[in-house]
Amino acid sequence: MNILSKRTQILTRLLLTLGLALMFANVTLAQSAAPATPTEAPTAAPAPAIPADMAKKLDDLDKAAKNAQMSGDNSWMLTSSALVLMMTGPGLALFYGGLVRKKNVLGTMMHSFILMATVSVIWAIVGYSLCFAEGSPFIGDFRYVFLKGVGAEPNGDYAGTIPQQTWMIYQLMFAIITPALISGAFAERMKFSAMLLFMTLWSFIVYFPMAHMVWGKGGFLQGTLGGVIPAWDFAGGTVVHITSGVSALVCAL
Repeated sequence: MNILSKRTQILTRLLLTLGLALMFANVTLAQSAAPATPTEAPTAAPAPAIPADMAKKLDDLDKAAKNAQMSGDNSWMLTSSALVLMMTGPGLALFYGGLVRKKNVLGTMMHSFILMATVSVIWAIVGYSLCFAEGSPFIGDFRYVFLKGVGAEPNGDYAGTIPQQTWMIYQLMFAIITPALISGAFAERMKFSAMLLFMTLWSFIVYFPMAHMVWGKGGFLQGTLGGVIPAWDFAGGTVVHITSGVSALVCAL
């Protein structure tokens, strides 16, 4: 009887131990199968604030760098304008003066010099506006008449690092030399007054519309500012040389 009761106790303990082991195994499996709860990403530490004096120094340094760039670009553009002007007078004047008879040298040279004066006045009054103001695809409007609004502030559409006045002067040099190039085609064959009237009308009818179409914002042939048929003219091949060459050929014929 004692032996039976001992065996019963041992069996009962084994069953209890087995049951507890199974329960612990089930709990462990349930915990491992449960989806892990997402952990929140650590929040980035806020950037340290820049001291007020340091921010002012950085702002002053940025302004100084921009001013230095504008000064360098402005100086070079004015130098380039002077060089182009010298191509007209005395360069072109002496060149064409050397191609005619002695009695016509002075008159032929004066073609270049009178065009320098006449085109400069027309350009300041209305020429620059017709070329570089927004308008139709073929001609600009009158927003820059008498150089209204053309000051020291850059025009971002054309040259963002130089004053618009410098840009205006630079483009004036090409407006001067283009009709002066044509004058060699009718040297000794046209009266001085007729030449002056013809060149004035030619500037309005040919040069100003062509300059706007190729270089002006919204021009028909503008390559970067909304042209219908983009034409890339970086050195005046279309506006200066083609127009003056074709016009000179027509005058010569």
